[in-house]
Amino acid sequence: MPSLRGAAAGFGSVEPGASPRSVTPGRQRWDVRLVLGRPRTAEALAAALRRVPGITEARANPVTGGVLVRHDARLRAAEVGRIVRRVVARVAEDPTGARGQAPARPASASAPQTGRGLVVRPVLAVGGGVAAGVALIRGSALSRQLVAVGGVAVATAVVLRKAWNRTVDAPRDAAAPGTERHPLLEIVGPHRRRLHRAAALSVACQAAEVALGTFLGWTGLVLIKGEAAPLVSLGLTTASAQLWGLAGLVAAACAAVAGLSYASNLQWRRLGQDIEHDWRGRTYRHVQHLELGHLEGERTSRVAGALTNDVGQLGAFFAGPANDVLQLGTSLALLVPAFLLLAPQIAWIAFLPIPVIAWLSLHHQDKAAADYAAAGEHRARLGSQVINSLEAGATVKSFCTEDYEAERIDGLSEEVQESGRQTDRSTIRHAETVRACTTASMAGTLLIGGRAVLDGTLRFEVFSPLIGLPQMLLMRMSRLGGIADQYQRTLASYDRVQRLRALPVEADGGDGTLDPADVRGEIVLDGVTFAYPGRPATLENLSLTIRAGQVTALVGATGSGKTTIARLLMRFQDAESGRVLLDGQDVRDLRRHDLRRAIGFVAQDPFLFDGSIADNIRYGSFGAPDEAVVQAAAMAEAHTFIATLPDGYDTLIGERGTALSGGQRQRIALARAILKDSPVVILDEATSAVDNETEAAIQRTLRSFASDRTMVVIAHRLSTVRHVDRIYVMDKGGIVAEQGTHDELLAQHGLYASLWQLQAGELAA
Repeated sequence: MPSLRGAAAGFGSVEPGASPRSVTPGRQRWDVRLVLGRPRTAEALAAALRRVPGITEARANPVTGGVLVRHDARLRAAEVGRIVRRVVARVAEDPTGARGQAPARPASASAPQTGRGLVVRPVLAVGGGVAAGVALIRGSALSRQLVAVGGVAVATAVVLRKAWNRTVDAPRDAAAPGTERHPLLEIVGPHRRRLHRAAALSVACQAAEVALGTFLGWTGLVLIKGEAAPLVSLGLTTASAQLWGLAGLVAAACAAVAGLSYASNLQWRRLGQDIEHDWRGRTYRHVQHLELGHLEGERTSRVAGALTNDVGQLGAFFAGPANDVLQLGTSLALLVPAFLLLAPQIAWIAFLPIPVIAWLSLHHQDKAAADYAAAGEHRARLGSQVINSLEAGATVKSFCTEDYEAERIDGLSEEVQESGRQTDRSTIRHAETVRACTTASMAGTLLIGGRAVLDGTLRFEVFSPLIGLPQMLLMRMSRLGGIADQYQRTLASYDRVQRLRALPVEADGGDGTLDPADVRGEIVLDGVTFAYPGRPATLENLSLTIRAGQVTALVGATGSGKTTIARLLMRFQDAESGRVLLDGQDVRDLRRHDLRRAIGFVAQDPFLFDGSIADNIRYGSFGAPDEAVVQAAAMAEAHTFIATLPDGYDTLIGERGTALSGGQRQRIALARAILKDSPVVILDEATSAVDNETEAAIQRTLRSFASDRTMVVIAHRLSTVRHVDRIYVMDKGGIVAEQGTHDELLAQHGLYASLWQLQAGELAA
């Protein structure tokens, strides 16, 4: 493949750590060491590449270091190579992708802010440091404790700021134009009211948990000191009365926590389901109206992924992590002021593990993502090899390689085992470290708080209820890494769904109306030129006429434009120049639905839906009675084999009709077109998979079916078209090489005659 070698050579020298693995038209694979073991960098690189005009898809694998780039075929390979090198270099300098967001801000607004930041921030930092030093050296014990609390807050802010930069500042290019709202608000959309209800219930539940912890602390206080001062003001003066009162309060708090937790979780889950349902419905409706080119080939898997995985991620974030964020925020909002107001002496030690646990959680999530990706890769390889070995059982036994295959599976299984051990070690190590931090915090709180109680600087009545409250907050902090990861995944999914929703839909056409009952069926191609993207012209200045009420055949070599003519007539594509006329009207001036209702189309590889045979024949003609379905099947020579099936027309045929043979699928698709009863019918190799006897029977039936309509037959098998009214012989470049009836073309001793003789076996191939 000299052209590909030349294209690869055109890259010249590449950036260190980035080299092309394979280069084919429209697709390139690269090895980029920068993304190895760095899932967030991989996502940032893929997002940055997708922002480049002409790049249709970009994926980066942090396990293998591979980067896949799909691009417009009109882009030269060398130019794509330069793009990849530039983006890799930019991401290497700024792995978070934060620089990619700078152009979105107006220059007039950003410049002064940057200038002030260069002066104000250092001044604030120095001033704050001096004030903290003075407070530590000359201040009171309380001022020193407040400085310690401030240090904890600053450390926590730094950790969270770094995490925020990694998630929020990643390149994103699919925001709806003209909107400044946060993506999460865009995702919620019309479900704001349910969001507010769920948030209110979560806040109330968290407040009930704090109250429950406080009541339990007062219970211990009564048992130790014989009374709890806050309860005396309520008229509960004796220890027994206070214990009974506390028992009632604890029971009420437990019931409130259980009820509010149930209600809030239910609301969040319903919110997630509503969001998923709403986005899937609206996006799928948009997809159904996309131009056909966006739904064909490899794009289909990407579209399906956005409609399933990505839309599901939008709902999943609100069903779980969003609730965790709100509970965490509520805990902080309640506990931090309570400690600062009631027990500032122990606030710093109670909350000291917060920045540590936050950093551990975020760091663990980064590492765990790579570990789980590697484990998944090993499991996928093992599963693929097991299936391969089992499916190749005859080959394995014929070559006596049973032991060899067993050894291969052993080796892959050991890799899975080792990767599983690695992820287990990492997960357990993180969990135990968080446990150690929370335990140390409690021990420190007891020690320092106990000394303050003994010194008389902290009342025991205040200290006792506060002891266990920070543990609730610290345990929630361990989820921070998972929350950040889910948030980032949600933004990436939102971008992909928005890109899908930004694809252009089919224009409905002009204002011209078309009643199928009034269609005569004359088709004219007038100087039509058409080329698929990145390919030579399939049709070039083609002119031909298909007369109304006749059967016309298009034959010729593969790639001569026969199917393209059908696609232009159906307006799956539009001609670059020239006109396609139906009864004298340009098809581009007609509404697409009116045009397609007037045309029945049977493709060479017809699609059947997962359902019954009757449902597939009735597809598009949903109100047709059973008698019409049977009559259409009989005309398509399908009734005989359908009648032999156990469930007849109610037989389920599986996805894409896998329970049927190719010829049976073609006959059902033909019956579907017959039932549609359109004035124009296009058969694109519609009988190529049936035997000669069945084809002859179908041809006899179609002659009567075509008596009052226009039929276009595209065929390679010339016996299919020998009795049609007119034959056009297409040649490379989309030109009409010959035309006439079967006998007239044989008499010309040209291209058609040669093809006929080859198929009839009269000439040696």
